[in-house]
Amino acid sequence: MRKIRELLQNFRDRLAHYDALPQLVVLGLLSGILTGFLMVLFRLAIELPLTYWLGHPDSFESLPQSQLFWWPLTGSLILIGIYFRWPALARQTGMVNMFERLAYHQGTIPGRSLIMQFVTATTALVSGHSVGREGPAIFLGAACSSLLGQRMRLPNNSIRLLIGCGTAAAISAAFNTPLAGVIFAMEVVLLEYTLIGFTPVIVAAVAADLVMRSTLGYENAFQVPSFEIGTLAEVPWIIALGVTVGLCSAFFNRLMIKTIAFTQWPVASRFLLAGVLTGIVATFYPQVMGVGYDTISESFQGNIEFTLLFGLLIAKLILTPIILGLGIPAGLIGPTLFIGALIGSIFGEVGSWFTDASMSHIGLYAMLGMGAMMGAVLNAPLAALVALLELTGNPNIIFPGMITIVISNLTVRFLFHMPSIFISSLQAQGLDYSQEPLAQVLSRAAVASLMDREFIATEPKTLPETAQQVLALKPRWLLLQNPNEKALSVMLPKNLSEYLSREAPTEAINLLEIPAERFDIIEVSYRSTLYEALKKMDELRINVVCVVSNQGDIMGMLTRSKIEYYYTHKQAL
Repeated sequence: MRKIRELLQNFRDRLAHYDALPQLVVLGLLSGILTGFLMVLFRLAIELPLTYWLGHPDSFESLPQSQLFWWPLTGSLILIGIYFRWPALARQTGMVNMFERLAYHQGTIPGRSLIMQFVTATTALVSGHSVGREGPAIFLGAACSSLLGQRMRLPNNSIRLLIGCGTAAAISAAFNTPLAGVIFAMEVVLLEYTLIGFTPVIVAAVAADLVMRSTLGYENAFQVPSFEIGTLAEVPWIIALGVTVGLCSAFFNRLMIKTIAFTQWPVASRFLLAGVLTGIVATFYPQVMGVGYDTISESFQGNIEFTLLFGLLIAKLILTPIILGLGIPAGLIGPTLFIGALIGSIFGEVGSWFTDASMSHIGLYAMLGMGAMMGAVLNAPLAALVALLELTGNPNIIFPGMITIVISNLTVRFLFHMPSIFISSLQAQGLDYSQEPLAQVLSRAAVASLMDREFIATEPKTLPETAQQVLALKPRWLLLQNPNEKALSVMLPKNLSEYLSREAPTEAINLLEIPAERFDIIEVSYRSTLYEALKKMDELRINVVCVVSNQGDIMGMLTRSKIEYYYTHKQAL
C-alpha cells in the first residue's frame, strides 16, 4: 500500500509539469473509458423506456393525438418535483455551468451535479421536450473526468485538461465522431490548440468510441446518401444559405438569452410553461419532440414536403431557445442540427423553383445547413466542419461546407457581434470565460513544477554555531518555525550569512529580529496552477508563496520571478 501511495504521489508530481505526456496519456485513457461507459448508461436510460413505450426512440409521432400534449407536461411536473426536493442543485448542471466551473472553480465539478444532470436530462428527453442529448452528455463526460482528477488529488492544471478529455470522449461516444469531439474540446472548451494537449484528448475520444462500439455496436447517427455539388453556379445560392443560417442562428441565440432573464421566476412556473408550450406545439408538429434524428434523416432524403418543412422550422426555431432559456436541463446541439437541416432543405427546394439548371439534391443543402447552424450557434466553425464530414462520411461536402460555415459564422460574429451561445449565457449571468494569453499559458502547469524544494526549517532562536551548520548545507531558503508549531516566516540564507560575518555574535540570535528581508507565510495548495499563484501574489502584493501539501506541510517556495521566467522563456508548445 505504501508503494502504491508513493507511485501515485510521483504521478501527481510529474503531472504538475506541462510536458508530462506519458502521464497525460494515461489520464486521457482513463477519462475515455469511464466516459464511454457513462455514455452507454445515459443512452440506454433514454432509449430503453422510449423503445418500450413507442417502439423506437424517435417515434413520438406515433403517440395518439391526446397524449402529445401530456407527455412534455408530465416531464415538467417530474422535473419540478426533483428540483423542489434538491433546490440547491438547480443551477449546477449544463454546459454553461461547466464553463463556469472551469473559469471560476479550477474545473472541479461536484459528483452530485453529475447525478442531477443524468436524472433531469433523461427525464426531459424521455418526456419529449424539444431539446438534445449532446449537451448533457458533454457535461456528464466533463464531470466524470473532473471527479477522476479530484479523487486522485491531481493538480488543477490536469483537471482542466481532463475536462477537455471528457468533452471529447462524450461527443465521440454520442455521435460516433471522435475527431469532431477532439476539435470541439480544443476549440470551444479549452480555447487553445497545443501539441501536448491534443494527445490525451485524442486518446480519450478514441477510447470512448471503442467502448461505445464494443457495447452498443456502431450505428451512424443519420442515414446519409452520398451527394456532391453539381456546378459552381450554385455557389451564390450556397452563400445565401450561409447568410440565412447566420440570421437564424442570431435569432436563436438572441431569443434564448432574452428568455434566460425569466430565470428569476420560480422553477415551477418556468417548467410548467415549458411543458405547456411544448405540448401545444407538439399537438400540431410532433416531430419537434425529442432529439429528432429521424426527421433529420428524412430531410436528407428529401421526403418532407415543403409546407411541413417550413412549419417545423418556425416551430423548432422559436420553441427550442425558449424551452432551454426557461431552464429545461438538456442540450442545444441536436436542435441546432435539426434546425439547420430544415433551413437547408427549404433552400434546396426553393432553389429548384427559380432555375432551369440541374440543382444538387435537396439532401446536400440539408447537410450544409446542419453544419452551418451548429458552427454559428456554437461559434465553432472547425468543429462543425469536421462533424459534418464525420456524420455524413462524404468528402464532397468539404468545399461547400466550408463556404456555408464560414459565411454563417461571419454573419453572427460581425453583423450581430455575438459570441457562442455558451459565452453569451455566461455573460447574461454576469460571468466571463475569456482567457488572456498569460492565463492560458500559466494554467497549463502547477506550482509544484517550479517550486524550490531546497529549504531548511530552523528555530527562530538559534546559536551562531548552529546557524553556521545550517548555512553549510547551502539551502536556498530558511523556514523559521518553532518546534511543533506553525511556520512563522521565510528568509534568505544570504541575509543570515551577512549578519554573522558582520556582527560575529557569540550568544544566541533571534532570526526574527536581525536585519534581513523576511516573507510572510502565504500558502497555496500544491494542486494550484501557476496562474492561481500569480493571482494570489498580485492580490496580496507579495513576491513569494509557500506551496503546501494536502496535510498542510510546506513542500517548497515559489517566487514571482520564477513564474515570469517560465512565461517569457519556457512556454510549452
